[in-house]
Amino acid sequence: MKKKYILIIILYVVLMRASAQTNANVDRGLQYISGSGMMKNVDFFSSEKLEGRFPGSKGYETAANYAAEYLKISGLKPCLNNTYFQPVPIDYNEFIGPVILQKIFHGKSVKQFVHGPDFVCRGFSGKGRIIAPVVFCGYGMTFPEFGYDDYETADVKDKIVLVFKQNPTWAKGVEGIDMMLTRYKANNAAKHGARAILFVSTPNMANPQKPIGSIMDGTGYQQPDFPQMQVSQELANELIVKSGKNLSEMQSRIDSLKKPVSIEICDTLYMEVNTVYEKEHFSKNILAILPGADEKLKDEYLVIGAHLDHVGKQGDIFFPGANDNASGSAAVLEMARAFATSGIKTKRSIIFVLFTSEEQGLNGSRFFTENPPVPLEKIVAMINIDCVGHGDSIQAGGGNTTPLLWNVARRQDSLNTRMMTTKTWPGGGADAQAFFAKGIPTLYFATKNSYTHLHLTTDTPETLNIDLLEKTTKLAFLTALEIVEGNYTKELIRK
Repeated sequence: MKKKYILIIILYVVLMRASAQTNANVDRGLQYISGSGMMKNVDFFSSEKLEGRFPGSKGYETAANYAAEYLKISGLKPCLNNTYFQPVPIDYNEFIGPVILQKIFHGKSVKQFVHGPDFVCRGFSGKGRIIAPVVFCGYGMTFPEFGYDDYETADVKDKIVLVFKQNPTWAKGVEGIDMMLTRYKANNAAKHGARAILFVSTPNMANPQKPIGSIMDGTGYQQPDFPQMQVSQELANELIVKSGKNLSEMQSRIDSLKKPVSIEICDTLYMEVNTVYEKEHFSKNILAILPGADEKLKDEYLVIGAHLDHVGKQGDIFFPGANDNASGSAAVLEMARAFATSGIKTKRSIIFVLFTSEEQGLNGSRFFTENPPVPLEKIVAMINIDCVGHGDSIQAGGGNTTPLLWNVARRQDSLNTRMMTTKTWPGGGADAQAFFAKGIPTLYFATKNSYTHLHLTTDTPETLNIDLLEKTTKLAFLTALEIVEGNYTKELIRK
Protein backbone atom coordinates (compact mmCIF):
# COMPACT_ATOMS: atom_id res chain seq x y z
CA MET A 1 0.00 0.00 0.00
CA LYS A 2 2.88 2.34 0.88
CA LYS A 3 4.44 1.74 -2.53
CA LYS A 4 1.14 2.61 -4.20
CA TYR A 5 0.94 5.95 -2.39
CA ILE A 6 4.61 6.67 -3.13
CA LEU A 7 3.98 6.03 -6.84
CA ILE A 8 0.94 8.31 -6.78
CA ILE A 9 2.98 11.06 -5.09
CA ILE A 10 5.83 10.66 -7.57
CA LEU A 11 3.37 10.77 -10.49
CA TYR A 12 1.72 13.89 -9.02
CA VAL A 13 5.08 15.61 -8.62
CA VAL A 14 6.10 14.72 -12.18
CA LEU A 15 2.82 16.00 -13.56
CA MET A 16 3.07 19.21 -11.55
CA ARG A 17 6.62 19.77 -12.76
CA ALA A 18 5.55 19.12 -16.34
CA SER A 19 2.64 21.53 -15.89
CA ALA A 20 4.91 24.12 -14.28
CA GLN A 21 7.40 23.71 -17.11
CA THR A 22 4.61 24.17 -19.66
CA ASN A 23 3.27 27.22 -17.85
CA ALA A 24 6.79 28.62 -17.59
CA ASN A 25 7.26 28.13 -21.34
CA VAL A 26 3.97 29.88 -22.11
CA ASP A 27 4.92 32.74 -19.80
CA ARG A 28 8.29 32.94 -21.54
CA GLY A 29 6.57 33.03 -24.92
CA LEU A 30 4.31 35.87 -23.78
CA GLN A 31 7.32 37.78 -22.46
CA TYR A 32 8.96 37.48 -25.88
CA ILE A 33 5.98 39.31 -27.41
CA SER A 34 6.90 42.93 -26.89
CA GLY A 35 5.29 46.01 -28.38
CA SER A 36 8.60 47.84 -28.48
CA GLY A 37 10.25 44.81 -30.10
CA MET A 38 7.59 44.61 -32.79
CA MET A 39 7.91 48.33 -33.46
CA LYS A 40 11.51 47.78 -34.61
CA ASN A 41 10.16 45.58 -37.40
CA VAL A 42 7.31 48.01 -38.09
CA ASP A 43 9.81 50.86 -38.36
CA PHE A 44 11.87 48.90 -40.88
CA PHE A 45 8.96 47.67 -42.99
CA SER A 46 7.42 51.16 -43.19
CA SER A 47 10.69 53.01 -43.82
CA GLU A 48 11.25 55.08 -46.95
CA LYS A 49 14.00 52.65 -47.94
CA LEU A 50 11.32 50.03 -48.68
CA GLU A 51 9.25 52.51 -50.73
CA GLY A 52 5.85 51.21 -49.66
CA ARG A 53 6.50 47.49 -50.34
CA PHE A 54 4.73 47.32 -53.71
CA PRO A 55 4.53 43.57 -54.47
CA GLY A 56 7.40 42.52 -56.69
CA SER A 57 9.38 45.74 -56.17
CA LYS A 58 12.92 46.05 -54.81
CA GLY A 59 11.47 47.43 -51.58
CA TYR A 60 9.23 44.41 -51.20
CA GLU A 61 12.13 42.07 -51.95
CA THR A 62 14.15 43.74 -49.19
CA ALA A 63 11.24 43.27 -46.76
CA ALA A 64 10.82 39.62 -47.80
CA ASN A 65 14.52 38.85 -47.35
CA TYR A 66 14.48 40.53 -43.94
CA ALA A 67 11.45 38.48 -42.84
CA ALA A 68 12.98 35.21 -44.04
CA GLU A 69 16.21 35.92 -42.18
CA TYR A 70 14.23 36.79 -39.05
CA LEU A 71 12.39 33.47 -39.22
CA LYS A 72 15.64 31.60 -39.82
CA ILE A 73 17.39 33.23 -36.86
CA SER A 74 14.36 32.45 -34.70
CA GLY A 75 14.82 28.76 -35.48
CA LEU A 76 11.93 28.24 -37.91
CA LYS A 77 12.47 25.80 -40.76
CA PRO A 78 11.76 26.48 -44.45
CA CYS A 79 8.42 25.15 -45.61
CA LEU A 80 9.10 24.53 -49.29
CA ASN A 81 12.08 22.56 -50.65
CA ASN A 82 14.59 24.18 -48.31
CA THR A 83 13.48 27.70 -49.18
CA TYR A 84 11.40 30.25 -47.29
CA PHE A 85 10.01 31.69 -50.53
CA GLN A 86 7.03 30.74 -52.66
CA PRO A 87 7.09 32.62 -56.02
CA VAL A 88 3.74 34.21 -56.95
CA PRO A 89 2.99 35.43 -60.51
CA ILE A 90 1.55 38.96 -60.69
CA ASP A 91 1.40 41.91 -63.06
CA TYR A 92 3.52 44.87 -62.05
CA ASN A 93 3.65 48.64 -62.47
CA GLU A 94 6.52 50.92 -61.49
CA PHE A 95 6.59 54.72 -61.27
CA ILE A 96 9.88 56.02 -62.66
CA GLY A 97 9.49 59.78 -62.78
CA PRO A 98 7.49 62.80 -61.65
CA VAL A 99 3.72 62.86 -61.22
CA ILE A 100 2.09 66.19 -62.13
CA LEU A 101 -1.42 67.60 -62.29
CA GLN A 102 -1.92 71.24 -63.28
CA LYS A 103 -4.70 73.53 -64.38
CA ILE A 104 -3.87 75.10 -67.75
CA PHE A 105 -5.11 78.38 -69.26
CA HIS A 106 -3.98 79.53 -72.71
CA GLY A 107 -1.22 76.94 -72.63
CA LYS A 108 0.24 78.05 -69.31
CA SER A 109 -0.01 76.52 -65.85
CA VAL A 110 -2.23 78.60 -63.57
CA LYS A 111 -2.41 76.12 -60.68
CA GLN A 112 -0.22 73.25 -59.52
CA PHE A 113 -2.21 70.67 -57.57
CA VAL A 114 -0.44 69.04 -54.63
CA HIS A 115 0.46 65.40 -55.01
CA GLY A 116 -0.92 63.57 -51.98
CA PRO A 117 -3.71 65.70 -50.53
CA ASP A 118 -5.14 66.92 -53.87
CA PHE A 119 -4.57 63.82 -55.98
CA VAL A 120 -2.73 60.51 -56.22
CA CYS A 121 -2.23 58.12 -59.08
CA ARG A 122 -3.87 54.76 -59.19
CA GLY A 123 -1.22 52.12 -58.59
CA PHE A 124 -1.77 50.74 -62.08
CA SER A 125 -1.95 54.07 -63.85
CA GLY A 126 -0.60 54.11 -67.37
CA LYS A 127 1.99 56.64 -68.49
CA GLY A 128 1.39 59.80 -70.48
CA ARG A 129 1.74 63.56 -70.84
CA ILE A 130 -1.60 65.04 -71.72
CA ILE A 131 -3.15 68.50 -72.09
CA ALA A 132 -6.91 68.18 -72.51
CA PRO A 133 -10.30 69.51 -71.33
CA VAL A 134 -12.35 67.55 -68.80
CA VAL A 135 -15.77 65.90 -69.16
CA PHE A 136 -17.80 64.64 -66.19
CA CYS A 137 -19.25 61.20 -67.00
CA GLY A 138 -21.12 60.08 -63.88
CA TYR A 139 -20.18 56.56 -62.78
CA GLY A 140 -18.19 55.84 -65.95
CA MET A 141 -20.33 52.81 -66.77
CA THR A 142 -21.72 51.34 -69.95
CA PHE A 143 -24.40 48.70 -69.33
CA PRO A 144 -26.81 48.43 -72.28
CA GLU A 145 -28.47 45.40 -70.61
CA PHE A 146 -29.45 47.76 -67.82
CA GLY A 147 -30.32 50.62 -70.17
CA TYR A 148 -27.55 52.77 -68.75
CA ASP A 149 -24.55 54.40 -70.47
CA ASP A 150 -22.68 57.38 -69.03
CA TYR A 151 -21.06 57.97 -72.43
CA GLU A 152 -24.27 57.91 -74.47
CA THR A 153 -24.44 61.69 -74.99
CA ALA A 154 -20.87 62.64 -74.01
CA ASP A 155 -18.11 63.54 -76.45
CA VAL A 156 -14.93 62.41 -74.69
CA LYS A 157 -12.62 61.91 -77.65
CA ASP A 158 -9.10 63.13 -76.76
CA LYS A 159 -10.38 64.43 -73.41
CA ILE A 160 -9.96 63.61 -69.72
CA VAL A 161 -13.00 62.08 -68.04
CA LEU A 162 -13.99 62.63 -64.42
CA VAL A 163 -16.06 59.78 -62.93
CA PHE A 164 -17.22 58.52 -59.56
CA LYS A 165 -14.94 55.80 -58.24
CA GLN A 166 -17.69 53.83 -56.53
CA ASN A 167 -20.59 52.12 -58.25
CA PRO A 168 -24.22 53.24 -57.73
CA THR A 169 -25.91 51.64 -54.74
CA TRP A 170 -29.12 51.25 -56.74
CA ALA A 171 -27.37 48.90 -59.17
CA LYS A 172 -26.34 46.31 -56.58
CA GLY A 173 -27.22 42.83 -57.64
CA VAL A 174 -27.09 43.58 -61.35
CA GLU A 175 -24.80 40.99 -62.89
CA GLY A 176 -21.29 42.36 -63.42
CA ILE A 177 -21.77 45.70 -61.68
CA ASP A 178 -20.48 44.65 -58.26
CA MET A 179 -17.21 43.61 -59.83
CA MET A 180 -16.59 46.81 -61.78
CA LEU A 181 -13.30 48.13 -60.47
CA THR A 182 -11.18 50.97 -61.76
CA ARG A 183 -9.54 48.97 -64.55
CA TYR A 184 -12.96 48.41 -66.10
CA LYS A 185 -13.79 52.10 -65.89
CA ALA A 186 -10.42 53.10 -67.35
CA ASN A 187 -10.83 50.65 -70.23
CA ASN A 188 -14.37 51.88 -70.84
CA ALA A 189 -13.22 55.49 -70.98
CA ALA A 190 -10.41 54.59 -73.39
CA LYS A 191 -12.84 52.64 -75.54
CA HIS A 192 -14.90 55.82 -75.95
CA GLY A 193 -11.86 57.84 -77.02
CA ALA A 194 -10.73 59.45 -73.74
CA ARG A 195 -7.02 59.90 -73.07
CA ALA A 196 -7.03 59.78 -69.26
CA ILE A 197 -9.33 59.37 -66.27
CA LEU A 198 -9.87 61.05 -62.91
CA PHE A 199 -11.72 59.20 -60.14
CA VAL A 200 -13.48 60.93 -57.26
CA SER A 201 -15.39 59.36 -54.38
CA THR A 202 -19.15 59.72 -54.35
CA PRO A 203 -19.79 62.82 -52.20
CA ASN A 204 -23.07 61.63 -50.66
CA MET A 205 -21.53 58.71 -48.82
CA ALA A 206 -21.04 59.07 -45.04
CA ASN A 207 -17.29 59.73 -45.25
CA PRO A 208 -16.16 60.43 -48.80
CA GLN A 209 -12.82 58.79 -49.42
CA LYS A 210 -9.73 60.94 -49.69
CA PRO A 211 -7.31 60.27 -52.56
CA ILE A 212 -5.68 57.01 -51.48
CA GLY A 213 -2.89 54.83 -52.76
CA SER A 214 -4.47 51.69 -54.20
CA ILE A 215 -3.40 48.88 -56.49
CA MET A 216 -6.77 47.10 -56.44
CA ASP A 217 -7.63 47.53 -60.11
CA GLY A 218 -9.35 44.33 -61.11
CA THR A 219 -8.60 42.08 -64.05
CA GLY A 220 -8.63 42.63 -67.79
CA TYR A 221 -6.49 44.60 -70.17
CA GLN A 222 -4.11 47.15 -68.65
CA GLN A 223 -3.94 50.48 -70.50
CA PRO A 224 -0.17 51.21 -70.52
CA ASP A 225 -0.60 54.72 -71.98
CA PHE A 226 -3.66 55.88 -70.09
CA PRO A 227 -3.04 57.95 -66.91
CA GLN A 228 -5.34 57.27 -63.94
CA MET A 229 -5.64 59.48 -60.87
CA GLN A 230 -7.94 59.85 -57.89
CA VAL A 231 -8.70 63.46 -56.90
CA SER A 232 -10.11 65.07 -53.79
CA GLN A 233 -13.69 66.30 -53.41
CA GLU A 234 -12.38 69.87 -53.32
CA LEU A 235 -10.43 69.51 -56.55
CA ALA A 236 -13.34 67.86 -58.38
CA ASN A 237 -15.79 70.52 -57.22
CA GLU A 238 -13.34 73.22 -58.30
CA LEU A 239 -13.39 71.73 -61.80
CA ILE A 240 -17.16 71.34 -61.98
CA VAL A 241 -18.22 74.66 -60.39
CA LYS A 242 -18.22 76.61 -63.67
CA SER A 243 -21.10 74.45 -64.86
CA GLY A 244 -23.20 75.81 -62.00
CA LYS A 245 -23.31 72.36 -60.38
CA ASN A 246 -21.49 70.50 -57.64
CA LEU A 247 -20.66 66.84 -57.15
CA SER A 248 -23.37 66.19 -54.58
CA GLU A 249 -26.08 67.57 -56.87
CA MET A 250 -24.79 65.51 -59.77
CA GLN A 251 -24.80 62.28 -57.77
CA SER A 252 -28.28 62.97 -56.35
CA ARG A 253 -29.67 63.64 -59.80
CA ILE A 254 -28.19 60.47 -61.31
CA ASP A 255 -29.25 58.31 -58.37
CA SER A 256 -32.80 59.63 -58.27
CA LEU A 257 -33.40 59.34 -62.02
CA LYS A 258 -31.20 56.26 -62.51
CA LYS A 259 -30.15 57.93 -65.73
CA PRO A 260 -26.75 59.30 -66.74
CA VAL A 261 -25.93 63.00 -66.54
CA SER A 262 -22.75 64.05 -68.30
CA ILE A 263 -21.43 67.61 -68.60
CA GLU A 264 -18.46 69.30 -70.21
CA ILE A 265 -16.11 71.10 -67.85
CA CYS A 266 -14.46 74.30 -69.03
CA ASP A 267 -11.10 73.69 -67.36
CA THR A 268 -8.13 72.18 -69.16
CA LEU A 269 -5.61 70.05 -67.28
CA TYR A 270 -2.04 68.92 -67.78
CA MET A 271 -1.37 65.38 -66.55
CA GLU A 272 2.03 63.74 -66.43
CA VAL A 273 2.63 60.19 -65.24
CA ASN A 274 5.71 58.05 -65.90
CA THR A 275 5.35 54.31 -65.43
CA VAL A 276 6.65 50.99 -66.73
CA TYR A 277 4.17 48.10 -66.81
CA GLU A 278 5.03 44.38 -66.85
CA LYS A 279 2.27 41.91 -67.58
CA GLU A 280 4.35 39.00 -66.28
CA HIS A 281 6.27 39.54 -63.06
CA PHE A 282 6.88 37.68 -59.80
CA SER A 283 6.61 38.46 -56.13
CA LYS A 284 6.84 35.96 -53.26
CA ASN A 285 5.16 34.63 -50.15
CA ILE A 286 7.41 33.93 -47.15
CA LEU A 287 6.75 30.58 -45.44
CA ALA A 288 8.21 28.87 -42.38
CA ILE A 289 7.14 25.88 -40.32
CA LEU A 290 7.29 24.85 -36.68
CA PRO A 291 6.86 21.05 -36.64
CA GLY A 292 4.49 19.56 -34.11
CA ALA A 293 5.72 17.14 -31.46
CA ASP A 294 2.79 14.72 -31.31
CA GLU A 295 3.08 11.61 -33.48
CA LYS A 296 -0.60 11.68 -34.43
CA LEU A 297 -1.23 15.44 -34.63
CA LYS A 298 2.02 16.72 -36.14
CA ASP A 299 0.58 16.19 -39.62
CA GLU A 300 -2.23 18.64 -38.87
CA TYR A 301 -1.49 22.32 -39.36
CA LEU A 302 -2.53 25.74 -38.18
CA VAL A 303 -1.69 28.55 -40.61
CA ILE A 304 -0.92 31.96 -39.10
CA GLY A 305 -0.62 34.68 -41.73
CA ALA A 306 -0.49 38.39 -42.55
CA HIS A 307 0.21 40.28 -45.73
CA LEU A 308 3.59 41.99 -46.06
CA ASP A 309 2.90 44.10 -49.15
CA HIS A 310 1.49 47.61 -49.37
CA VAL A 311 0.74 50.06 -52.21
CA GLY A 312 4.18 51.42 -52.99
CA LYS A 313 5.64 54.71 -54.13
CA GLN A 314 4.77 57.18 -56.88
CA GLY A 315 6.83 60.20 -57.78
CA ASP A 316 7.73 62.24 -54.71
CA ILE A 317 5.48 60.40 -52.21
CA PHE A 318 5.31 56.90 -50.75
CA PHE A 319 2.80 55.04 -48.61
CA PRO A 320 4.46 53.64 -45.46
CA GLY A 321 1.78 51.12 -44.52
CA ALA A 322 2.77 50.97 -40.85
CA ASN A 323 -0.63 49.73 -39.71
CA ASP A 324 -1.51 48.14 -43.06
CA ASN A 325 0.16 45.80 -42.67
CA ALA A 326 3.59 46.19 -41.15
CA SER A 327 1.76 45.76 -37.83
CA GLY A 328 0.32 42.36 -38.78
CA SER A 329 3.59 41.22 -40.33
CA ALA A 330 5.48 42.18 -37.19
CA ALA A 331 2.90 40.30 -35.11
CA VAL A 332 3.35 37.09 -37.12
CA LEU A 333 7.15 37.31 -36.86
CA GLU A 334 6.92 37.91 -33.12
CA MET A 335 4.56 34.97 -32.65
CA ALA A 336 6.86 32.74 -34.69
CA ARG A 337 9.83 33.71 -32.51
CA ALA A 338 7.82 33.20 -29.32
CA PHE A 339 6.70 29.71 -30.33
CA ALA A 340 10.14 28.68 -31.61
CA THR A 341 12.32 29.92 -28.74
CA SER A 342 10.18 29.61 -25.61
CA GLY A 343 10.47 25.85 -25.27
CA ILE A 344 6.80 25.22 -26.04
CA LYS A 345 6.25 21.85 -27.72
CA THR A 346 3.07 22.07 -29.77
CA LYS A 347 1.22 18.93 -30.80
CA ARG A 348 0.08 20.28 -34.15
CA SER A 349 2.44 21.96 -36.60
CA ILE A 350 2.28 25.69 -37.37
CA ILE A 351 2.92 27.30 -40.76
CA PHE A 352 3.75 31.00 -40.54
CA VAL A 353 3.12 32.95 -43.74
CA LEU A 354 3.65 36.51 -44.89
CA PHE A 355 1.58 36.89 -48.05
CA THR A 356 2.35 39.08 -51.02
CA SER A 357 -0.07 41.00 -53.24
CA GLU A 358 -3.01 41.21 -50.83
CA GLU A 359 -3.50 44.81 -51.89
CA GLN A 360 -3.67 43.75 -55.52
CA GLY A 361 -6.53 41.32 -54.97
CA LEU A 362 -5.53 38.64 -52.41
CA ASN A 363 -3.18 37.09 -54.96
CA GLY A 364 -0.63 35.69 -52.50
CA SER A 365 -3.09 33.93 -50.22
CA ARG A 366 -5.07 32.60 -53.17
CA PHE A 367 -1.88 31.24 -54.72
CA PHE A 368 -0.99 29.60 -51.39
CA THR A 369 -4.33 27.76 -51.21
CA GLU A 370 -4.08 26.70 -54.85
CA ASN A 371 -0.48 25.52 -54.40
CA PRO A 372 -0.39 24.48 -50.74
CA PRO A 373 2.82 23.19 -49.15
CA VAL A 374 0.72 20.60 -47.28
CA PRO A 375 -2.62 18.98 -48.17
CA LEU A 376 -5.45 21.45 -47.59
CA GLU A 377 -7.46 18.84 -45.71
CA LYS A 378 -4.66 18.75 -43.13
CA ILE A 379 -5.00 22.49 -42.36
CA VAL A 380 -7.33 22.64 -39.36
CA ALA A 381 -7.63 26.44 -39.23
CA MET A 382 -6.18 29.74 -40.42
CA ILE A 383 -5.56 32.84 -38.29
CA ASN A 384 -5.20 36.10 -40.22
CA ILE A 385 -3.71 39.26 -38.70
CA ASP A 386 -4.29 42.53 -40.54
CA CYS A 387 -4.17 46.14 -39.30
CA VAL A 388 -3.64 45.58 -35.57
CA GLY A 389 -1.59 48.63 -34.60
CA HIS A 390 -4.07 51.51 -34.64
CA GLY A 391 -7.36 51.93 -32.81
CA ASP A 392 -8.75 51.23 -29.37
CA SER A 393 -9.83 47.58 -29.02
CA ILE A 394 -9.60 44.12 -30.59
CA GLN A 395 -11.99 42.50 -33.06
CA ALA A 396 -12.00 38.94 -34.35
CA GLY A 397 -13.89 38.04 -37.50
CA GLY A 398 -15.20 34.59 -38.31
CA GLY A 399 -17.34 34.10 -35.23
CA ASN A 400 -20.59 33.84 -37.16
CA THR A 401 -19.40 30.78 -39.10
CA THR A 402 -16.72 29.29 -36.84
CA PRO A 403 -17.94 29.96 -33.30
CA LEU A 404 -15.48 27.53 -31.71
CA LEU A 405 -12.44 29.50 -32.87
CA TRP A 406 -14.05 32.80 -31.91
CA ASN A 407 -14.97 31.49 -28.46
CA VAL A 408 -11.40 30.33 -27.90
CA ALA A 409 -10.23 33.88 -28.57
CA ARG A 410 -13.01 35.33 -26.46
CA ARG A 411 -12.15 33.10 -23.51
CA GLN A 412 -8.43 33.87 -23.74
CA ASP A 413 -9.29 37.56 -23.88
CA SER A 414 -11.42 37.32 -20.73
CA LEU A 415 -8.53 35.65 -18.91
CA ASN A 416 -5.78 37.89 -20.21
CA THR A 417 -6.10 40.94 -22.49
CA ARG A 418 -9.71 42.02 -21.82
CA MET A 419 -9.80 44.20 -24.94
CA MET A 420 -11.87 42.13 -27.39
CA THR A 421 -15.25 43.42 -28.55
CA THR A 422 -18.26 41.20 -29.12
CA LYS A 423 -18.49 42.32 -32.75
CA THR A 424 -17.67 39.64 -35.29
CA TRP A 425 -18.62 38.68 -38.86
CA PRO A 426 -18.77 35.59 -41.07
CA GLY A 427 -15.54 33.77 -41.91
CA GLY A 428 -13.11 35.01 -44.50
CA GLY A 429 -12.15 38.56 -45.37
CA ALA A 430 -8.74 39.78 -46.59
CA ASP A 431 -6.21 36.92 -46.75
CA ALA A 432 -8.49 34.65 -44.72
CA GLN A 433 -10.91 34.66 -47.66
CA ALA A 434 -8.96 32.21 -49.81
CA PHE A 435 -8.85 29.70 -46.95
CA PHE A 436 -12.50 30.17 -46.07
CA ALA A 437 -13.39 29.55 -49.72
CA LYS A 438 -11.62 26.18 -49.46
CA GLY A 439 -13.67 25.18 -46.42
CA ILE A 440 -10.96 25.93 -43.85
CA PRO A 441 -12.13 27.61 -40.60
CA THR A 442 -10.71 31.12 -40.20
CA LEU A 443 -10.25 33.71 -37.49
CA TYR A 444 -9.36 37.27 -38.51
CA PHE A 445 -7.75 39.54 -35.91
CA ALA A 446 -8.03 43.29 -36.49
CA THR A 447 -8.41 46.32 -34.27
CA LYS A 448 -11.47 48.54 -33.98
CA ASN A 449 -11.30 52.06 -35.46
CA SER A 450 -8.14 50.95 -37.22
CA TYR A 451 -8.45 52.65 -40.60
CA THR A 452 -7.90 56.36 -39.91
CA HIS A 453 -4.81 56.45 -42.13
CA LEU A 454 -5.65 53.60 -44.49
CA HIS A 455 -3.63 53.86 -47.73
CA LEU A 456 -2.56 57.41 -46.92
CA THR A 457 0.95 58.81 -46.64
CA THR A 458 0.17 59.36 -42.94
CA ASP A 459 0.09 55.62 -42.09
CA THR A 460 3.35 55.95 -40.14
CA PRO A 461 4.73 54.23 -37.01
CA GLU A 462 3.99 57.34 -34.94
CA THR A 463 0.24 56.72 -35.34
CA LEU A 464 0.32 53.24 -33.82
CA ASN A 465 -0.98 52.19 -30.41
CA ILE A 466 1.94 50.07 -29.19
CA ASP A 467 0.08 48.64 -26.20
CA LEU A 468 -2.81 47.56 -28.43
CA LEU A 469 -0.39 45.94 -30.90
CA GLU A 470 1.21 43.94 -28.08
CA LYS A 471 -2.06 42.82 -26.54
CA THR A 472 -3.58 41.81 -29.88
CA THR A 473 -0.50 39.73 -30.70
CA LYS A 474 -0.57 38.07 -27.28
CA LEU A 475 -4.25 37.22 -27.71
CA ALA A 476 -3.57 35.73 -31.16
CA PHE A 477 -0.65 33.76 -29.65
CA LEU A 478 -2.75 32.31 -26.82
CA THR A 479 -5.60 31.49 -29.21
CA ALA A 480 -3.20 29.72 -31.57
CA LEU A 481 -1.60 27.85 -28.68
CA GLU A 482 -4.93 26.42 -27.57
CA ILE A 483 -5.64 25.17 -31.10
CA VAL A 484 -2.22 23.56 -31.69
CA GLU A 485 -2.25 21.92 -28.26
CA GLY A 486 -4.77 19.51 -29.76
CA ASN A 487 -7.59 20.35 -27.37
CA TYR A 488 -10.06 20.19 -30.26
CA THR A 489 -10.46 17.61 -32.95
CA LYS A 490 -10.29 18.76 -36.54
CA GLU A 491 -13.93 17.79 -37.00
CA LEU A 492 -15.03 19.87 -34.02
CA ILE A 493 -13.10 22.94 -35.20
CA ARG A 494 -14.76 22.74 -38.61
CA LYS A 495 -18.30 22.65 -37.19
